[in-house]
Amino acid sequence: MSSPLVFIDGDQGTTGLQIHERLRGRSDLSLFTLAASERKDPRRRAEAINACDIAILCLPDAAAREAVNAIVNPAVRVIDASSAHRTHPDWTYGFPEMAPGQAERIANARRVTNPGCYPTGAIGLLSPLVQAGLVPASYPVSIYAVSGYSGRGRAGVEEYEGQDAVSAPAFQVYGLELAHKHPPEIQQHAGLAQRPIFVPAYGAFRQGIVLTVPLALRLLAPDVDGATLHACLARHYAGAAHVHVLPLHESSEQKYLDPQVLNGTNDMHLSVFSNVEHGHVLLSAVFDNLGKGASGAAVQNLDLMLAQQ
Repeated sequence: MSSPLVFIDGDQGTTGLQIHERLRGRSDLSLFTLAASERKDPRRRAEAINACDIAILCLPDAAAREAVNAIVNPAVRVIDASSAHRTHPDWTYGFPEMAPGQAERIANARRVTNPGCYPTGAIGLLSPLVQAGLVPASYPVSIYAVSGYSGRGRAGVEEYEGQDAVSAPAFQVYGLELAHKHPPEIQQHAGLAQRPIFVPAYGAFRQGIVLTVPLALRLLAPDVDGATLHACLARHYAGAAHVHVLPLHESSEQKYLDPQVLNGTNDMHLSVFSNVEHGHVLLSAVFDNLGKGASGAAVQNLDLMLAQQ
């Protein structure tokens, strides 16, 4: 029996390159990409996607939709790393640890949409708490996150590593119009009743994310505190291979959060920080934006789907 054929469409971007690197040398699949001369040929791309078993799309949203529309072979399965289908009801959300049974749904799906990098952290923190009723769906959620510049793709890498890198800012907050594409994805999959406020930023480091969500205990039920929230997250992710909830005593000893500490892995660390005197709690997620936030998640979903191939 021949090994499954996996086609990466768009393997020259930051996500595609890392997926290719993670899959290179594996003997349980055959990896296929297009030559540079064929990448913009619609006919050749359509032939390639219809000839594979599983396609991984690392494309802009419009190009990802075009690629899916070109599929006529019903046997082809897709993992879309773009944001084109993340809120689409016919696509399975590719966050295996998000909910009980989600890994099985991904394993059996024909169409899987990879989560966004920032939403992975936000949904990872909020979804279990909202589903448990500890954070009301109506809570006015604010999310603050800093990513490495590779989160901008090739343009970000060029700005910080190219000829004019000396002029690149050390830190830049963006999305000031508060219309970033990620809040609808976060709202839907975290189970929120309203759009969260999302404030992203880039730092002068290549990859890694720190994402935080502040909570005021006065807006939660009287018996909910930081320990309650932590216990809920710990129960939800007990036994998860790639999402770890740090013990409360470890969190209390931390003086800062390093966005790069998990670079090169597919892991995500969640923490809960509390200030009892002021009634404040801070939820945090640390992970690699190109790992659990992109290529690592795609390979994790691919492995689940290959098990059912």
